[in-house]
Amino acid sequence: MVEQLPNSTPTLYGRRVSSQRTSGTIAATIRDRITSAVYAPGDSLPTGSDLAAEFGVSPRIIRTALTVLDAEGFVTRGRGAPATVNPRPSTPGSPAPQAAGVMLPDRLRVAFEAEHVTIDSFSLTAETLLDALAYAYQGVRARELAPQSISLRVLVPAADAVLALPRLIDDPNDPRPLDRLHGIMHTCHGMLAMGLDSLKDSHLVSDVSLELRSVPLTPMHKLYLLNGTESLVGYYEVSQRSVPIGGAEEEIWDVLGIEASLFRSSSGPDARDEQEATFVRASARWFESLWSSIARPVTLG
Repeated sequence: MVEQLPNSTPTLYGRRVSSQRTSGTIAATIRDRITSAVYAPGDSLPTGSDLAAEFGVSPRIIRTALTVLDAEGFVTRGRGAPATVNPRPSTPGSPAPQAAGVMLPDRLRVAFEAEHVTIDSFSLTAETLLDALAYAYQGVRARELAPQSISLRVLVPAADAVLALPRLIDDPNDPRPLDRLHGIMHTCHGMLAMGLDSLKDSHLVSDVSLELRSVPLTPMHKLYLLNGTESLVGYYEVSQRSVPIGGAEEEIWDVLGIEASLFRSSSGPDARDEQEATFVRASARWFESLWSSIARPVTLG
């Protein structure tokens, strides 16, 4: 939710601008000021309250924007002091990849500032998504975020598909690793539905929807599309690990999605160039091509 300060008229370089800004667009504006030397290395940024007054938003949204810029290496946030501009980043404007368990919760929290939230997810399971949504839901329950609608579309492997992973190292044909995977998927799908229903039943979000579909293939990457303007892509790396199966520890080939590095791209106001924006649009078309062709509905229960 973007909060407007009463009786304030935000300005940017002396011009009146709309106060309906998100932390993402504010971060993009400050990032542009840094790369264009309006703020030089070593400079202190305006205080959080001054930035909040300029952009016409709450201090919370300014803190989120500065957190993004700190993670990208553009600024260093101080305790009780304004953020300081760092020396020129080695890759200006290009945020470093982060583990899915770190980046996805933060980006979902930002996405939930929108009035209408849309999330498309393609992955081996929805486990990382389920965990990450808890952070955004916390903001909704604290009434820091107030989306009017939330729409989730989740694409996962088909239950009857012959998947390359996970599998026992000693016996690739043993069905138990896949049975375990399907149990995790079923649990996650049910909890996704329960989480959305809880927000609606509590009258915190007026309209929620969850669609689940499956495709007969083994995902070797994960993709999250947020509000149609942001993509997070990560590659699964195959590794050996021990898991409990049938009362015993078994060695399997598997992937851990929560540890996959996510690479963020935007087609919104903070897009670095047209190639990045085109990548987001191509990712959305790729997802839609699967969703509307060979994907089949998954029923809960």
